[in-house]
Amino acid sequence: MDLSHLRKKIDGLDAKIIGLLNDRAAITLSIGREKIKNKKPIYAPDREQDVLKRIKNLNAGPIKNDAVEAIYREIMSASLNLEKPLRIAYMGPEATFSHLASLKKFGSSVGHVACDNVAEVFSRVESGDCDYGVVPIENSIEGVVTHTMDLLVESDLKICSQVLLDVAHHLMSKGNLSQIKEVYSHPQVLGQCRQWLMKNMPKAHLIPVVSTTKAAQMVANKKNAACIASQVAASLYGLTILKKNIQDSAHNITRFLVISTMDVPPTGSDRTSLVFSIKDKVGALHAMLTPFMKHKINLTKIESRPSKKKAWDYYFFVDCEGHQSDVKVARALSQLEGMCKFLKILGSYPAV
Repeated sequence: MDLSHLRKKIDGLDAKIIGLLNDRAAITLSIGREKIKNKKPIYAPDREQDVLKRIKNLNAGPIKNDAVEAIYREIMSASLNLEKPLRIAYMGPEATFSHLASLKKFGSSVGHVACDNVAEVFSRVESGDCDYGVVPIENSIEGVVTHTMDLLVESDLKICSQVLLDVAHHLMSKGNLSQIKEVYSHPQVLGQCRQWLMKNMPKAHLIPVVSTTKAAQMVANKKNAACIASQVAASLYGLTILKKNIQDSAHNITRFLVISTMDVPPTGSDRTSLVFSIKDKVGALHAMLTPFMKHKINLTKIESRPSKKKAWDYYFFVDCEGHQSDVKVARALSQLEGMCKFLKILGSYPAV
């Protein structure tokens, strides 16, 4: 079979795909009208998980599931934008890892709004200027993002989804490696590349800045300087990547949260995040964890933070398996509420 004949077959399939995509889009428009009529959120994390799980189960190859998910991410992004032009706030500027996480979750068809800091992301969503926000919460190497945790306590916004982003850090510059005297990046990124920098650039001055993209912007106009940022930042600011993947751990993952004003229905595979404070007495924390053990609920994370209201007073952040509407989770939370000084459910959302 010659090449021209095979290409004609591709052309025929493309025509069918375009027709089916537009048929899907027409139904999407009807769904959007129903959501707006019934005052339901446009973005539905529970439905998103259901669609992605189903199309992966239908996929018989040779296309890999990761590629299928990426294709459907853009299809769903275009669909969301047809239902209602969405605005997604993230900590900018463009090409930060928060921006990449926002693109991974919502695709490129919706509006992505760069904010100066995490507090502005919360503020934009709270005011209604943006529909959703994407904020970093923890890194597998450097740990939690404390400012995000503090804002979750103060804000009425809820966690409705999460994004896991594989992070690759690249050293880039407009000069040669031997000429580099300064290295700019976000403090956490410098920490994630600490061992490589000590071994390979022990005399370089490490300068923390507000974001990896800001570092790239600065280095684009500096001599004898480099930054650590994403490959997208290198392309955006005309920098040459001197060394790829300089992070100290090959398994460098940052977890981001999607925040909104809406609760999310259960999917059958969920996570609930909450925060509480305890009375200052011996065994208090152990007692707080008893309801989870009693109802056989697995805790996937527990982290403490100073409350900033009183010396030696702490908030405890907990992630557990299950949805807050699940019977055993609801019972555990009800029992916990009667035992602690303060309890706030930060949200229930799909676990994957």
